[in-house]
Amino acid sequence: MAKTPSLATAQPPIPNRERPDEPRPYEASKDELLGFYRQMLLIRRFEEKAGQLYGLGLIGGFCHLYIGQEAVAVGLQSALSDKDSVITGYRDHGHMLLSGIPPKDVMAELTGRAAGISKGKGGSMHMFSVEHKFYGGHGIVGAQVSLGTGLGFSHKYKGDGGVCLAYFGDGAANQGQVYESFNMAELWKLPIVYVIENNQYAMGTAVNRSSAEDQLYRRGESFRIPGLQIDGMDVLACRGAAEEALAWVRAGKGPIILEMKTYRYRGHSMSDPAKYRSREEVQAVRDKSDPIEHARKLLDKMGVKEAELKAIEQETRKQVNEAADFAEQTPEPEPAELYTDILVESY
Repeated sequence: MAKTPSLATAQPPIPNRERPDEPRPYEASKDELLGFYRQMLLIRRFEEKAGQLYGLGLIGGFCHLYIGQEAVAVGLQSALSDKDSVITGYRDHGHMLLSGIPPKDVMAELTGRAAGISKGKGGSMHMFSVEHKFYGGHGIVGAQVSLGTGLGFSHKYKGDGGVCLAYFGDGAANQGQVYESFNMAELWKLPIVYVIENNQYAMGTAVNRSSAEDQLYRRGESFRIPGLQIDGMDVLACRGAAEEALAWVRAGKGPIILEMKTYRYRGHSMSDPAKYRSREEVQAVRDKSDPIEHARKLLDKMGVKEAELKAIEQETRKQVNEAADFAEQTPEPEPAELYTDILVESY
């Protein structure tokens, strides 16, 4: 009588998998670091102004600020080419500014004006610009990961040499569709960098209370996707990680995960009093790890004078104030705009 085959048959060992090298901090020239400093400062001052306008009732709906996380987007997006695409969640203002969208167009969108990048109909969470290869701005937690995987497929299908940079947070890392996307991306070796912006709190829950595996760079291991954990408060570490990740993906080795350990200073959204953490905790991060102050110290060692940094500060504040003035003065959309851009008919 034939034996029933055992369900516990020995499995062949998993072969040693190739891994990317541990990234090194990017060796920026003085001009490059000044550029990174300008970009981080623009995001910081832009977000502070957005918070003010929200308080005045000029921005409605939800509004999620990026204050504290500036080094992540600046470091990563500074390494992109004009072939690459970006997609993110609802904390999207900084990513948009770095995609080349003028501050006045972003601010006008926040205030629901016709001159906004999405004609005032997207608001804070749903901005979008195909022209700038920025594909949102998405309010559904984790939804952008699947869409970003589709963008990666598009790059591969077209053979355009592009890579998708898909951002999501530590909370979204627990969504089921994230893992369906990981599986497909590795099977098809899609050109995508999955960026987990781990700002330590999924809305109001600390990551180690909401995630059984809180080392989020490991989340792709069962799909054979390598991961790297990076200091997301250091713009040069972020840029170095981008260089390594993009080299891996562009070599046809498939997706990669970057866990960027960062921190948001404000609440999850403007309606969040953030009582789940102490003021002392937030202040300690500001004092020890602020990405802009870190860049200032590096620039000081490079011989950049305080007067030059003050000039950049004044120029940035002027740019942001002009964007806010523009947003307040430009008209709201006409009522007929309610019926545009809601359906595409194919023949």
